[in-house]
Amino acid sequence: MASQISQQYAFRAQKSLGLVNGTPDYTPVAGFVGPDVPARAQAYSTDGRLYAYVLPTGVRIFQAEGAQLLQELPVPNVVDISFSPRGTYISTWERPVKLEDGSQHKNLRVFSASTGEELISFTQKSQEGWDLQYTISESHAIRLVSSEIQVFRPSEWSKGIVDKLRVEGATSVTLSPGLNPSIAVFVAEKKGAPASIKIYSLSALGSPPTCQKTFFKADRGQVKWNTLGTQVLLLTQTEVDNSNKSYYGETGMYLLSAAGNFDCRVTLDKEGPIHDFAWSPNSKEFGVVYGYMPAKTMLFDQRVRTLHDFGASPHNFISFNPQGRLIALAGFGNLAGKIEIIDRRTFAKVCTIDAPNTSHCEWSPDGRFLLTATLSPRLRVDNGIKIWHCSGPLVHVQLTEELYAAQWRPTPVENVQPFGHTIPPAPAPAESVKALAAVAKPVPTKPAGAYRPPGARGLATPSIFKREDEGGPSMNGTGSGAATPPRFNRSPVPGAPGYGQQNGHYQGNQNGNRRAVPGAPAQGENNNNSNNNNQQQQKGNRKRKGKKEGGQSTPGAGEEDGPEGRQSFDQSAGGNNGQQYQGQGQGQGRGNGHHGQRHDGGRGNNNGGNRHEKRANGAGGIVNLPPALIVQAPTSATEDVPPVTPGADSGLDPIAKKVRNLNKKLKAIEELKEKAKRGERLEATQLRKMEGEADIRKELAALGA
Repeated sequence: MASQISQQYAFRAQKSLGLVNGTPDYTPVAGFVGPDVPARAQAYSTDGRLYAYVLPTGVRIFQAEGAQLLQELPVPNVVDISFSPRGTYISTWERPVKLEDGSQHKNLRVFSASTGEELISFTQKSQEGWDLQYTISESHAIRLVSSEIQVFRPSEWSKGIVDKLRVEGATSVTLSPGLNPSIAVFVAEKKGAPASIKIYSLSALGSPPTCQKTFFKADRGQVKWNTLGTQVLLLTQTEVDNSNKSYYGETGMYLLSAAGNFDCRVTLDKEGPIHDFAWSPNSKEFGVVYGYMPAKTMLFDQRVRTLHDFGASPHNFISFNPQGRLIALAGFGNLAGKIEIIDRRTFAKVCTIDAPNTSHCEWSPDGRFLLTATLSPRLRVDNGIKIWHCSGPLVHVQLTEELYAAQWRPTPVENVQPFGHTIPPAPAPAESVKALAAVAKPVPTKPAGAYRPPGARGLATPSIFKREDEGGPSMNGTGSGAATPPRFNRSPVPGAPGYGQQNGHYQGNQNGNRRAVPGAPAQGENNNNSNNNNQQQQKGNRKRKGKKEGGQSTPGAGEEDGPEGRQSFDQSAGGNNGQQYQGQGQGQGRGNGHHGQRHDGGRGNNNGGNRHEKRANGAGGIVNLPPALIVQAPTSATEDVPPVTPGADSGLDPIAKKVRNLNKKLKAIEELKEKAKRGERLEATQLRKMEGEADIRKELAALGA
């Protein structure tokens, strides 16, 4: 009987409402007839004796066992209801409205559950925290009005307020369970003043608080007492995270003793928000889920000493079963909905339950079953209730369209059978599970892997796109782009060396693998054909720099004419003190004579030789620019230097090229360091590139750069 009582549950949907018996049949409670119109709310009394639901015209109160109608309160427009701990009183809340006579609307009413008589009424504007809080014996009831805590005696409602306490800035008050009740008053941070929590004994409100603590970063507070009412946990939260690390603000946790002999901050070793926390029913330990995903779960004792570390996993929910023997760790909301059942004695995992899209999760009073529900409007599809045994099997399914609420019937722990030393075996699944399995379509399991665009699916992955451990190219951080496909340069001219070769590089064995001018013939071809086909005009008007000798500037703007009247870039304008310049300087080039030979200007001994008047040193000088450069193929087979474009990369020797490339890599590494300093996230390839900085600098040092 006790087991059956503990597993009765109630549900409320848009078009239905009902009571359902527990294992093994999960049949509707006999004699209960649901209303014809949608119900607005439902509630069990704390002792599980009574059940009530709200209709637009009033409130109906039933005996939970047998579903016998006891009372119907003709109170229209009720939005929410609540029972006192022993089910003696029932409170109703209506939306406040303006009355015609200008008086305040008494929208919070207290009735006798047995007679239906209205005992007292109040004005309560906010629905959050609207109900009165009763002691476990129903000897006192309290409510917070502005900054004043008002105390009533339910047995003497007519006497009104029997005691009161004013706490400036109080935003919430929580009454503890237990035989010696205390109240915890939370004051939020405001205008630079720190937040605080103060604990008062209910029997001596006029005395100073037995325990208090002040702190910052607390715009809101959530208070949870342990079962005995001796200690309290406070979760603080700010509206805004000043460090911009969390969208939901910063969180903190504090533990205080009602006697005032202990208080401290709960120090957590992982950065991130606190997702959930819960007391064990033994009142001696509590669990906390905290940190950025994957979150960490820890179990602490009543002195905040670590009892067990459950490790990092995608969880944001923790709950002890009523006997404290099992712990449920789950990830709901935007997580996958995995529930892990942990044995508290051994900390071994009992099972893993896959309950996706869960909106509500609750242990049964006997601690053997878990109820999970997908509720509307959180999700408007696949709404329903599933009941799982603590060892993992699904034992009951109820699919309901637009389900709003579901809850177990409360039953005191002393009225249920003990849990036992071992995990009890699971009962046979109900017929609803078998029916669901018969119509459910098998869902194929797809192997998890990296995303591939539609155009690349079904094809073999090129090795260049694979990781190193999958057979891809080595990623040792020696250079950027080592694992990326080759990029093509500007397309070569058809017929030119390198045309049609792989990777689009201009290569030629005849010219020593140097980049040749597009359209120019290879070395050794006929001179007459080359003169007709290999002429290409280059852009002129380039400034040239000269070298200084003996404190005098030697401009390199002018060139001596070759045998065919073309001015040479390698000879200075003066002719007598000309300096030979190599082709790798800025604004310099090679001149080809009649036979394709390079004419270099001789070194002059006369430092005071004549110079062209049109070339002047300093700013504003006039420069005699050379004519357009004409590149011709060499006719001598012994000449091993091919014609190249002035200023091309092929003018550099291999060592200079390597030094230049290494300097480019160092510059890229410096840019990555700046990004890292700004807090930007770097990819793995970029991090490996930064690790190769030391090798690059060693290579530069070896080259003498």
